[in-house]
Amino acid sequence: MGVKGLYTLLENNRQIYEDLNFRDSKLVVDGNNLVYHLYFTSNLDQNHGGEYLEFQAHIRAFFTTLADCGIKPYVVMDGGAGTSDIKMETCMDRFRAKVRKAHDAALTGRQKNILPSFTKLVFGQTLRDMKVPVAKCFGEADCQLAALAKEWCCPVLSKDSDFYIFDLPAGLLPLDHFQWDVVRKSHIPCKRYTTSTFCTFFNIDRQLLPVFATLAGNDYVDLKEIQWARFLPASRQRETSWTARLEGLLIWLRRFQTLENALTAAMALMPNMSMMNVQAKVREAMKEYDIPGSTLMGFFSQGTTPKLPAEMLSCIPDWVRGPLARGDLSGDMLDVLVHKRKYLRAQVEHSSLPSSNLIPLPLREMLYWLLLGQGGEVEEVYRVGLELTSVKVQPVVQGAAQTLRLDCLPQVDLAVRLQVCLGVLGVKKEILEGVPDHLHLPVAVTHYWLRRASPKPDYLHALLMVMVQGELNRCQGLTTGR
Repeated sequence: MGVKGLYTLLENNRQIYEDLNFRDSKLVVDGNNLVYHLYFTSNLDQNHGGEYLEFQAHIRAFFTTLADCGIKPYVVMDGGAGTSDIKMETCMDRFRAKVRKAHDAALTGRQKNILPSFTKLVFGQTLRDMKVPVAKCFGEADCQLAALAKEWCCPVLSKDSDFYIFDLPAGLLPLDHFQWDVVRKSHIPCKRYTTSTFCTFFNIDRQLLPVFATLAGNDYVDLKEIQWARFLPASRQRETSWTARLEGLLIWLRRFQTLENALTAAMALMPNMSMMNVQAKVREAMKEYDIPGSTLMGFFSQGTTPKLPAEMLSCIPDWVRGPLARGDLSGDMLDVLVHKRKYLRAQVEHSSLPSSNLIPLPLREMLYWLLLGQGGEVEEVYRVGLELTSVKVQPVVQGAAQTLRLDCLPQVDLAVRLQVCLGVLGVKKEILEGVPDHLHLPVAVTHYWLRRASPKPDYLHALLMVMVQGELNRCQGLTTGR
């Protein structure tokens, strides 16, 4: 996410940051960023399914350190793409890049920063176990993170460069400089960024920051045609790096005091582009940096479930709001309900093999039926070889599943739910006799996987050993690594 090259520009000019010994404060945490940061800085396996027990221990250490320093974290997670399709092209480009990185990881054995499948699930479960306040948005979390930080006048912890643009009263604590593992005298050494310091350093008006982010090219608008480096000193105008583009744009922006004047002048630099179309895109993208009122303050302080955006009211039953906001349901279901689309996970696997996402297709068909009912067609996007393809999936279900509807799902008898679940997994109830209740689902899923996986798996014993170890840990009261 964010403005390409902006993080590097800040790292090249670290005097913009303020050294801070952080303690005794609220802290709004970008949960999605933190998941990636903690996992990728922990030297844990990325290519063979993940190391969740060790990751859980790392999460616990992080939040225990915050508590020891009197820091009260409030974690906010993304919950799908939201109601707008403005970033669809960016999402597709990122998906293509991730598919190629996953293939390279499978081919070379090198780690390519591909997040293992259950990392976010482990993160959420661990936070609930630790009673850390966490909320999931009904879309991307950036604006709500900024809104909470503004209401509480506390910093945001993130490495998303969009937070260099939001005007946050207490600033941003960049994750890469948050030294939680070297606590000194009950405080955490870190650096703080504020927009006022940035604007003073580069001598631009603060109200022009959203214009700067949009003209530089972010997740919403791509304006590569403008050669901003030509506004650098003559000796540097041939530079082609992203930081050179940003510096040139900042120099150009110094001449303007108002947003409208800067926008009008920018349009004149794009003679080969449709002015009306570009201006509309730029203005729409700039709105992403307007900080709204917080919808999560009541959730964190009183447990009040946030209201759904007006655009979602017609397709999402009211009972879904609470489980979504608490993180009990995946944000992916919002994308299915709102956009009728699902991006399937890019996993570390050789591109010559069929995508492993084909194995659980019947399970997804059941999910789509529950969410959308009869006629609910969903576009699935996944890889074939190294290329992306999209396929329309029309769910077809049989038996008791045909009677289930999303709006009344909580009222369905548990026996019927179990029957539907076992039916889609192809497991008869008799198979589970003698199996402890809490292992019914793992055993049923393993049975499904053994029947449908291609090529046939040859590491069943390893999976069973993990289950046994989990049981031993549970019986001894140790961390389970669920």
